Amino acid sequence: MLNVPTLWTAFVVNFLALGLIWAYVMRSYPNLDSARFWTASAFMCAPAALFALGRFYFGSFLPLLAGASLMTFAICLAAMGVERFYGRKASWRLSGLVIFLTCASIAFFFYVYDHGPLRILCYSIGQAVPMAIIARLVLDVRHGPVNPGARLAGLLSILIIAVFLARSVGAFIGADFNFSHSSSGQAAAVLVLIFLSMSLNFGFLLMAVDRLRNEVADLALLDDLTGVANRRHLMQRLTEECARAERSGRPFALLVIDLDGFKLINDNHGHAAGDACLQHFTLMAQTRLRPGDMLARTGGDEFCILLPSSSLREGAMIAQRILKVCRDDAEACAGADVPIEVSIGVAEWTRDVGAFPDRVMARADQALYAAKRDGKNAFAVYQGEQDTPALAPEQIEAIAAHHPRQDAAAE
Repeated sequence: MLNVPTLWTAFVVNFLALGLIWAYVMRSYPNLDSARFWTASAFMCAPAALFALGRFYFGSFLPLLAGASLMTFAICLAAMGVERFYGRKASWRLSGLVIFLTCASIAFFFYVYDHGPLRILCYSIGQAVPMAIIARLVLDVRHGPVNPGARLAGLLSILIIAVFLARSVGAFIGADFNFSHSSSGQAAAVLVLIFLSMSLNFGFLLMAVDRLRNEVADLALLDDLTGVANRRHLMQRLTEECARAERSGRPFALLVIDLDGFKLINDNHGHAAGDACLQHFTLMAQTRLRPGDMLARTGGDEFCILLPSSSLREGAMIAQRILKVCRDDAEACAGADVPIEVSIGVAEWTRDVGAFPDRVMARADQALYAAKRDGKNAFAVYQGEQDTPALAPEQIEAIAAHHPRQDAAAE
């Protein structure tokens, strides 16, 4: 039959191994701040168990007090790791207060007023507080959908709190739950805590894996240079918008943008200047977009803007805004500054486009070619298979007569 010293030894070995795993995660993913806290927590559990084990071989109460302090600190570190995982500031002051009050109360009920059940209660409360913080954070839907790892961590935190509660209640009704000596009840309690604490760390590991996987997925949909969506992301959204438009009958608009003379910028000023122009245009364009609009770089000096639930008129207005900000910026250029000029093609989803995003893209491309053919630094709208002329600003109202639906956010 297993006894408590054997289980504490297994506890030490398991958490040393767990600490090594977290140390590898911490080293492999340095931006994952929470891994540092979870590594320290695992390594802190090992000496805490050693001190608890020392109580069986030394008559002094100090090893048990030191073990309780380190174990409480380890759980506080785990809670602070969860706080950092969700972008919150680590609660060092609260952790210090919890550790101090736990140790002081345990010492008081040993040296001043010797009362075993009250010592167990103080120890249980000291560890239940950071566990409650963990459960509250990982199950908080304000952080977004609760992923499986967070759900597992929350459930296990609650179960650990329940074990602490059962141990405290058992101590007051006369059950033998004193960690300072071996008994069948103590062996069962330690075994359950070992299982739950190891599983809790597995929940943390799942949370980290889910976070890293989402970051990789986001990187796969973002342009490295400008930070906006890439072509893959745009095509996904276009497909979704086409399907939505087919169901609802509400159109959307698409802008295709090309930086005029970009090759000359690279040839005359170097590729670093070209990259700076792309980044600068991205920032300017984003200032003229509405919430929900999507800017994407589709390759080289080509960009697209997806305007959900927008008409051709609204697309033309956004194109005019972008042209104006680029022209104003070009007029302000001086010295080594490189002016940016753009040509824009605007198209609207219609019933005959259906669920095929390539069709609306081709229409916007056709309008873009018309804008370039008519002198560049302008925009044109697709109005059918006939020749698509570039539009002057005063011609936008003519489009409004045929497309009266408005979006107040575009005004």
